[in-house]
Amino acid sequence: MKCHHCNKQATVHLTQILNGQMHKMDLCESCAQAKGVTNPENLSIGSLMENVPDSTGEAASPMTCESCGTTHNEFKKGGRLGCEACYHVFRPVLDPLLDGMHAGIKHLGKIPAGSKVRVQFEQSLSQLQSKLQDSIEQEDYEEAARIRDQLKDLEKKAKTKV
Repeated sequence: MKCHHCNKQATVHLTQILNGQMHKMDLCESCAQAKGVTNPENLSIGSLMENVPDSTGEAASPMTCESCGTTHNEFKKGGRLGCEACYHVFRPVLDPLLDGMHAGIKHLGKIPAGSKVRVQFEQSLSQLQSKLQDSIEQEDYEEAARIRDQLKDLEKKAKTKV
């Protein structure tokens, strides 16, 4: 896992439960010491996020959600978004945060990675993608279109179950 601030290997892993919601942050040793993580008093993810650089380059005009009015500074201070639209407004800030905290920025659902259901789904997806590639290489475009539609249906079903 990468450090939330500098992309070095994270060795300090923080978990904070605030108002029933769990927040996690991973830091390298030097960033943890610089942020005072070795002293757990008055430590919150919100306070750590205040030091996250604004990757949007919009220092003069900070981002604000038009739906709920949440500002970039409020998000950095509290570590919370105000509404669903905030996820789109703050995407330039969220993507690097999520990428540093998690294995990626795409939510894959709550089915455990090694579970039988997930393995079967991934195998069928892989088989269809392989068949699609074979059909394209053989210039059987009708079959390729049929397989493409099967892939779309499978992905749509997976999204509705998540």
